[in-house]
Amino acid sequence: MMRTRPLKVALLGCGVVGSEVARIMTTHADDLAARIGAPVELAGVAVRRPDKVREGIPADLVTTDATALVKRGDIDVVVEVIGGIEPARTLITAAFEHGASVVSANKALLAQDGAALHAAAEANDRDLYYEAAVAGAIPLIRPLRESLAGDKVNRVLGIVNGTTNFILDKMDSTGAGYQEALDEATALGYAEADPTADVEGFDAAAKAAILAGIAFHTRVRLDDVYREGMTEITAADFVSAKEMGCTIKLLAICERAEDGGSVTARVHPAMIPLTHPLASVRGAYNAVFVESDAAGQLMFYGPGAGGSPTASAVLGDLVAVCRNRLSGATGPGESAYAALPVSSMGEVATRYHISLDVADKPGVLAQVATVFAEHGVSIDTVRQQGKDGEASLVVVTHRASDAALGGTVEALRKLDTVRGVASIMRVEGE
Repeated sequence: MMRTRPLKVALLGCGVVGSEVARIMTTHADDLAARIGAPVELAGVAVRRPDKVREGIPADLVTTDATALVKRGDIDVVVEVIGGIEPARTLITAAFEHGASVVSANKALLAQDGAALHAAAEANDRDLYYEAAVAGAIPLIRPLRESLAGDKVNRVLGIVNGTTNFILDKMDSTGAGYQEALDEATALGYAEADPTADVEGFDAAAKAAILAGIAFHTRVRLDDVYREGMTEITAADFVSAKEMGCTIKLLAICERAEDGGSVTARVHPAMIPLTHPLASVRGAYNAVFVESDAAGQLMFYGPGAGGSPTASAVLGDLVAVCRNRLSGATGPGESAYAALPVSSMGEVATRYHISLDVADKPGVLAQVATVFAEHGVSIDTVRQQGKDGEASLVVVTHRASDAALGGTVEALRKLDTVRGVASIMRVEGE
C-alpha cells in the first residue's frame, strides 16, 4: 500500500546535473512513487543565481539560503550536486543533524572528508549515498559495497575520467598531438576552459581514493593517492606503444599487496596491451575493471559524466534512500574495519617503458644494461634504432619498484653515451 504523504527532497545546486535531477523527478514522478512506495516532492532548490530562468522549477521553490533549506526539519533527503569542499561539507553535516539523509555526487569532498561525513550520518542514523561521485551512470559503488561484500577485492583498475580518455583516444586514432586533441575536446564540450583537474589527474585521484576505501575496507584519503598527469604524453609515445601492441590510458589503479598487508592507490598514464578490455574504451566513456577472489574479473562500462548519466545515478540513490526512510532502516555505511596501511608509490612494483636518446656506437647497450643490473631492475626487451651517430634505445623492464627505477634513471643520466631520457611510462594490464 502506497503512503500518501510525500517524502520531501531538497536539491542543492541546479546546474547541468541538478536541473536534470529536477526534470526526472517531475516527469517520472508516478514511476518513482510506485518504485519507492510513496510520492517524492521537490521541496526546495538552493542556487547561487536566483534570477536565472530554470524551466520546470516553480520560482517559489528557488532559494539562495541553502542553510535554511537543509535545516527546515521536514526535509527527508538532501541531494547535493554543488561540488567543492565548502559550503557542501557544512550543508551536508547540517542536513544529517536536522534529520535528513544525503545523496551526493561530490567526489572531492568524499575523498577528503568521507570518514567524517560517514560518522555524522551514523551518529544521526541517516544514509549517505554517492553512486554518482565516481563514474557517472555506471553502477560501481553499490556493486563494490553490496554485491561484492562477501568477496575479497584485490584490484580495481579503471578509466574514470571521460575528458582524458577522449584526448588520449584522439591522439591514438589520428596521430594528433596533445594540444590539438585537447583543443578538440574543449570545442566539443568534453573539456572545461581550465582542464587542469582532469588532465593533471586530480579528478581521477579523488575517485581512486573513494574506490580504494570501499574495495579494501580501509580509509584512503586523497593525499594517499599518487597522482601523475598526462600533459607530457606525445604522439611519439603512441608510436612506441603501438610497436609494443599497446595503447595509452590515464588509469586509476587501486591494489592490495600480494601479502595482503597493505594497499596502494595511484593515478598515472600507462601503456596497456590492446588485448586488455580497457584498451577498447573509446571517446569520453569510462570503464572499471575489478578483480576479486571469488567473482574473478568483472568490468563496468558506460558514460562516466554528463547531466543525464550522472542524474541517473543520483536518482538511483534517491530511490534507495527513500525506501530506507519508509522502512525505518539505513543502508550500508562506511566499512573501514581492515584499516590497512597505504603504501607509498616508491614501494609499488610495475613494468616500465623507457626511451633513451643515446650515441650510436658499440658498447652503449652493454653500458645501459649494466646500470639496470646494478640497480636490481630486470630487462624484459630492448629495441635500438640508430642513424648518423645518434640512436634511440627502448627498454621494457620486468616489474620493479618505483624507487629502484628512479635510481636507475638517475644513473643512466650520468652516462656520457646517454644524451637524454626521452620518456618513461608504466606498463599495466599484464
